[in-house]
Amino acid sequence: MKVTVHDSMADIQASDWNRLAGPEYPFLRHEFLDLAEQTRCVSPEQGWIPRHLTIGRKGKLRAAMPLYEKNHSWGEFVFDWAWARAYEQAGLNYYPKLVSAAPFTPAPSRRLLLADPDDFAAADALIAAAISLARDTDCSSFHVQFPTPEEIALFESAGLLIRKDCQFHWQNQGYKTFDEFLATFTAAKRKKAKRDRRRAEENGIRFRRMRGDEMDDVTWSIVYALISRTFMRRGSLPYFNDAFFKSISRQLPGNILVILAEKDADTVAAAVFFESERVLYGRYWGSDGHYDALHFETCYYQGIDYCIDTGKQVFEPGTQGEHKISRGFSPQTTWSAHWLAHPEFADAIGKYLNEEARHVARYMDAVDARSPYKTRK
Repeated sequence: MKVTVHDSMADIQASDWNRLAGPEYPFLRHEFLDLAEQTRCVSPEQGWIPRHLTIGRKGKLRAAMPLYEKNHSWGEFVFDWAWARAYEQAGLNYYPKLVSAAPFTPAPSRRLLLADPDDFAAADALIAAAISLARDTDCSSFHVQFPTPEEIALFESAGLLIRKDCQFHWQNQGYKTFDEFLATFTAAKRKKAKRDRRRAEENGIRFRRMRGDEMDDVTWSIVYALISRTFMRRGSLPYFNDAFFKSISRQLPGNILVILAEKDADTVAAAVFFESERVLYGRYWGSDGHYDALHFETCYYQGIDYCIDTGKQVFEPGTQGEHKISRGFSPQTTWSAHWLAHPEFADAIGKYLNEEARHVARYMDAVDARSPYKTRK
């Protein structure tokens, strides 16, 4: 089974890739991955070198995997900085490494893109090819970030170490209105949520939804300036640049949602989301200053409102954030898989991951106990 390594998404026909990727995950679409490269957000200068894998001939792809060679761990959201330090202290190089991921997108999605979901031979061939490529290019390791739960058994059977973590997701229980959703909260938590929502209104802030095809370049420039300002307060720049956002809303207009927070004639904050038919993905947020509870309203409550209005089943707002619990989000398990060339390090990290998984399970139980619901979901 021949596996081809591609140094650019542009080398792979968009229709071939998208037939494998499907419509469920917008950030696995050829348009998303190719634009990340074309706008140089994903590039050797940024520490991301494309190494995408495919099986099959042009027009008849059997399988594929998004893959990158990296010389840092930024933009992955599966934290292995301690592993890199341990390698360095031992006089070894942790970078470069190979990573299968949707760049800068901590959302579970398929990493083994198969024409036939039961084509386990092709899945095994992709995993074996990635490991072989890691060896051939002197990479320390091969990592799979945020695969689906269904893929975990395939990676584990191939010898990869499995890492457990969690995020906080909102589940739609068939709510017809936001008030119906809040009615499932305890009285104290419902009162707090309503108070949060009133603060934006009391500050004279109103909200407007914009789909991708409604966003023009001027509006994107305003939104990007807000996002950049918020990133820079934390000492960094956004992973995606202005050109990416403007282009992606033209190429995937049905998968882009922007919530604008407006005060008088000004846009004071914005949140950028991706969406599929059943899932809303919270991605980027920015504001021109501090407004009481505005982040919660723009990024969470407005997203829940949108899911209820459009019948979406799940809202994934991103990584971390125990503050999401009191706003109706529940802990959900996420996964990653790891192969390390150095046997002693692989053994040590494997033992660490076993203990870490027990800690994550205890943590999820503890935060779930703080659920705002009268009866926990």
